[in-house]
Amino acid sequence: MPNRLNSALERLLPEQRLFLKTESSTRVIHLRPATQLGLLGGSAILVGWAIVSGALLAYDRIGGDRQSQATQSQTTFETRMSALADERDARATEAKEAQLRFAVALDQVAKYQSELLSAQKQNHELEAGLEAVQQKLGTALASIPGADGVDPQEKDLALNALNERLRATADARDEAAATARIARAEAAAAKAEQEQLLARNDEIFTQIEDAVAAAAVPYEEMFDKIGLDTDALLSSVDKEYDGQGGPLTPAAVSTSGNAAISETEARAGEIIVSLDQVNRYRIASNKLPLDMPVKSAFRYTSGFGARWGRAHQGVDLAGPVGTPILAPGDGVVTFAGRQNGYGNLIKIEHALGTETRYGHLSKIRVKVGQKVSRGSLIGDMGNTGRSTGPHLHYEVRVNGKAVNPMSFIKAAQNVF
Repeated sequence: MPNRLNSALERLLPEQRLFLKTESSTRVIHLRPATQLGLLGGSAILVGWAIVSGALLAYDRIGGDRQSQATQSQTTFETRMSALADERDARATEAKEAQLRFAVALDQVAKYQSELLSAQKQNHELEAGLEAVQQKLGTALASIPGADGVDPQEKDLALNALNERLRATADARDEAAATARIARAEAAAAKAEQEQLLARNDEIFTQIEDAVAAAAVPYEEMFDKIGLDTDALLSSVDKEYDGQGGPLTPAAVSTSGNAAISETEARAGEIIVSLDQVNRYRIASNKLPLDMPVKSAFRYTSGFGARWGRAHQGVDLAGPVGTPILAPGDGVVTFAGRQNGYGNLIKIEHALGTETRYGHLSKIRVKVGQKVSRGSLIGDMGNTGRSTGPHLHYEVRVNGKAVNPMSFIKAAQNVF
């Protein structure tokens, strides 16, 4: 048999000779075709093993880095949102203080203006009274017998007293006018400060609005790719999280005491609504099987669709026995036991009629009726049932119909 094999391989791999010379002798080593074929096959196996191992290590590292980057991006976004919210609150407090100072300055200006008008009115009254007194005094003096003999010095004293009163009134009027000018200047400065605070507040609101809008985009794109009824999904979220309470404030009334709601309060309300929408998207995404059920290193051995003349209704992810299997979304366990073909099987019901199945498990770690969250451990990879090796058979069904699980996972790759 070896001779026949060597004869068949003689044309492709002719016999080689290696001469090993020493000082006293020469030794010849014959490399027959079968020997050469065995060496080449062993080398090919070693090279293939090195390539596969390197690819698995690279895939595992890339997957871990992607998850780490996503977690870091989410933490950075939440920290930025918190900082912007704190700065917005600080600027809102400064704006309220500036408004208070502005109102106090306006009250002071009004008070000074009122005092000025009162002083001017009193001055006019005094001037009119002085003229009347002078006229009456002149008439009285003229009508008194012997008035021509009144001492002129006494007349001058009376007139000087009246003039002193007039000058005091004029001084008071000038002082009130100066105080009013100072108050007007302070009011103008307070108004300018308030306008700067309002401009800064508007800038902060704009940054927050842009950040919230950017946070909602990945969720909206993900739901569009999945093709599920997003409104129905959000309605289910609202029904589950519908707790309310506390005193109600009419939407058209400002909480700061003004009759109508301010523009700042309206924008703050819109931001709160947008943040709530993002939170609803986040809760809704947790209710769907959008994450990978296997986080450890694995091989993608079989896809969704036709296989061996039959429909393969899931994907196969191969790995060592005992590899942790995680729930890809929130749900309730509806089956946990053994079933023909699947071996040890777990079924989890998610939102909007979606269901996931996990077959060939070596160990089941949940019970029927148990609620699970995205990322929680539900079982271990195994080789039970109709299986050719340890792997996970993973299915996603929508209203009982099998769909490609990778369509859900790829749609969420920019979210998780």
